[in-house]
Amino acid sequence: MMPPIIIGQYVPVNSIIHRLDPRAKLISVFLFVLIIFLANNFISYAVVSIFIALAVILSRVPLSFIFRGLKPIFFIVILTFLLHLFLTKEGEIVYQIGVFSIYKEGIVQGVYISLRLLFLVVFTSLLTLTTTPIEITDGLESLLHPFKRFKLPVHEFALMMSISLRFIPTLLEETEKIMKAQSARGVEFTSGPMKQRLKAIVPLLIPLFVSSFKRAEDLAIAMEARGYKGGEGRTKLRLLTWGLRDNMLLLMMALLTAVLIWLRFFY
Repeated sequence: MMPPIIIGQYVPVNSIIHRLDPRAKLISVFLFVLIIFLANNFISYAVVSIFIALAVILSRVPLSFIFRGLKPIFFIVILTFLLHLFLTKEGEIVYQIGVFSIYKEGIVQGVYISLRLLFLVVFTSLLTLTTTPIEITDGLESLLHPFKRFKLPVHEFALMMSISLRFIPTLLEETEKIMKAQSARGVEFTSGPMKQRLKAIVPLLIPLFVSSFKRAEDLAIAMEARGYKGGEGRTKLRLLTWGLRDNMLLLMMALLTAVLIWLRFFY
């Protein structure tokens, strides 16, 4: 069975994070992806941890749901930690196993980089967990509106992005169904030689591609049947409203950025 993925899923809960303007959330996520690389010591990671914990609590998304969604990246996190643990050769030697030596700086960097990966996944996932695909489309289109002067298809780009995010869980469910069907026919995906397991992926990919193209065609037909003709002249039922809480969110992001810069360069 495939592990659950939380990216692309929406949790309908009435929380202050859900009620935020999608533009504020998109700007915050973009800024967070940049400033997380400023964290380089224990205090800065502690500050980011508190910020992430506060965001998760305010979102009212069940913690068990988020933890289940982190399972797929645990392998990447552990691999990243081990690479830093054995390849970083700085600081005091803490332990020695044969020809491999574990340095203090390797442990520290392994923990820091692993936490950075977890923070990125949790914070970016909160965007889709608390924002509907329509809101993401409207938010992206509004933020990219200045690029319309350069004749860029802003509406189509925003719609493509939101549909891609929305269909990630659907594709994973489809993949799981195909894997179960292939396993019932005797195909082994998790055991046996690596060459045999790679060959087993081919009969998995072909029906998955066919299903994806069929789903895309059905979606295109449904949109045409409802009179969709692109973003030109299109009106919206619900208009985006920027409020005080959105200003507060950006203010908190600015404060977090200032704290991380101070801790990195002046602490």
